[in-house]
Amino acid sequence: MRQTFISRTLDKFFGRGSAAVTLPALDGALKPNNRLEALPDGLAGSAPDCIVSWQGGLLWSDGSKLISPNGEKADMGSEITAIAAHDDMLAVATLSDGLIFLNSSFEPKTPQWSTPINNVTALDFCPKGKIWFCVGSQDCGPDEWRRDLMEMNRSGLIGHGDPISGDVHIVKQRLGYPAGIAVMSNGAVIYSEAWSSHVVEMAADGATSRIVLDEIPGYPGRLQARSGGGFWLCIFAPRSTLIEFVLREPAYRKAMLKEIHSDYWVAPNYSSGKSFNEPMQGGALKQMGILKPWAPTLSYGLVVALDENFIPVDSLHSRAGGRRHGITSAVEANGDLWLTGRGSGEVLRLNLGTEGASA
Repeated sequence: MRQTFISRTLDKFFGRGSAAVTLPALDGALKPNNRLEALPDGLAGSAPDCIVSWQGGLLWSDGSKLISPNGEKADMGSEITAIAAHDDMLAVATLSDGLIFLNSSFEPKTPQWSTPINNVTALDFCPKGKIWFCVGSQDCGPDEWRRDLMEMNRSGLIGHGDPISGDVHIVKQRLGYPAGIAVMSNGAVIYSEAWSSHVVEMAADGATSRIVLDEIPGYPGRLQARSGGGFWLCIFAPRSTLIEFVLREPAYRKAMLKEIHSDYWVAPNYSSGKSFNEPMQGGALKQMGILKPWAPTLSYGLVVALDENFIPVDSLHSRAGGRRHGITSAVEANGDLWLTGRGSGEVLRLNLGTEGASA
């Protein structure tokens, strides 16, 4: 413990290690491309966020509504923050009502939870029906994730609940915005911790855990199993040296949060470049009417294919100047990969047979 404290103190003094503002390079399997931008027009929406395959079709959240390719299925009356499907049961988390369940007719079938489950960012079912959940933060709702980052909160938690009895067990606490979770076939759980930029594998009882993917050059979100093994990992926003610098300047951050509208914070976002009032680095200035794709940006589109060992093997990008930023979820269905783009307001489809990720 003493060595950890000393090493962290030295890191802060020398600006190295966890205190460095340098970032991992987008290289190897993460080499930038324009594959997201090259996809055909998607299904238009307002702010599609979480997509699942259920009862032979697709279903996704958009604001307070549950949408399918055939139209609106239900309106929950409050913004939906996560959904998950299992057999004829649909788990839905909303800002105002927390975690609830719907049957195949979209009728509520929710137990009396032993502990309230609010501010949910991600959900996944066990094969036997138990539901795992991520609470991104107990200080800020999922709609205020940018504030949670700028306040450097670590009040997130992970737990599971029984849809029948309503029993809730908290397994992990004091996390930096857990935003994705998946139950593996061996019973272990993997989750992404956005503000720590890593993915963790954890025993079901939380007794042991290990980082399986570290130093991600963005903020990792939801995880979804790949048909060939491994997982899809959605990176919902980019890290940058400017943001890392701001996070290390407490006086500036506090003044920014207090005095400036959230639209104009120096903070990552689902989309950017829509207003001349937004903060901008010199490298993001247009030259001869062109924004360079490698320009510093507050938003980015990135989905990463991980193999069974959590090693990145392929990726899909929408770079600076692109519009398909803020990819928040992914699901495979009938040989296609479906993606929700918060930045562009559309649900995208990629044919895995002709354009798919590496096996």
